This record gives sequence, structure tokens and C-alpha cells, in this order.
Amino acid sequence: MSKQFLIFAGIGIIGTSGHYATLILLVQLLYVEPVFATTIGFVVGALINYVLNYRITFNSNKKHRETLTKFLLVAAVGAAVNAVIMSTGISMFEVHYLLIQLFATSMVLVFNFMANKYWTFSDSQPFNTRL
Repeated sequence: MSKQFLIFAGIGIIGTSGHYATLILLVQLLYVEPVFATTIGFVVGALINYVLNYRITFNSNKKHRETLTKFLLVAAVGAAVNAVIMSTGISMFEVHYLLIQLFATSMVLVFNFMANKYWTFSDSQPFNTRL
């Protein structure tokens, strides 16, 4: 599992780059509020991560209808956690948006890996999750 986590994290760097590029572009050039901008960036990163993790990390042969739906649900939870951390860090603690984003990213990484490994791309289904 550690090798798979490292691959997941490495791919995550690519998706995170898309997330952060979107975030910085929206905040710095278009003056979008950081919590909204990070949510848009999170979606960009999630789509990049889905494609790469489907093929590389989990080498899935499951139907996209099933895996993409589950992946997007996991990503939605991750995006919500990310937004809460960002909002709290910026408004309550007055932390710079990029610094709190680094913290939020590390928190969401572990959750995303576990949920995707054991639910989204898992070959075994402990209970009926048909969509």
C-alpha cells in the first residue's frame, strides 16, 4: 500500500498543480474570493486526478459510470473539507490563503487516498453500492 500511496501522492502533485494554478489565477488576476477560487481549483485538480488515478494508481478496468460517480462524491467531500479549512484559516486565524491551502491539501490527501482505494476503485464490495 505504501508504494500505491506514493504513486497517488505523486499524481496528486499534478492535480494539485492544476488546483493551485487555478486558485492563484482567479485570486491574483481576476480578484475572485479565495474560498470560491479554491473550490473551482479543487474541481480542476479532481478531474486531472481522476484520469491519472484511474489509469495509473489503481489500474482500473471498472466502468467510468461507477468509478467517476464515486470519485466525484469523494472529491465533493474533500472539496467541502478543503473549503471549511480555507474559510476558517482565512477568516478566523487570518492565515495567508496559500499557507492555509497547503495545510488543507495535506489533510484532504489522506482522506482521498483511503476513500478511493477502499471504495471508488475497490474490486471487493462489502455492501451493495450499485448506482
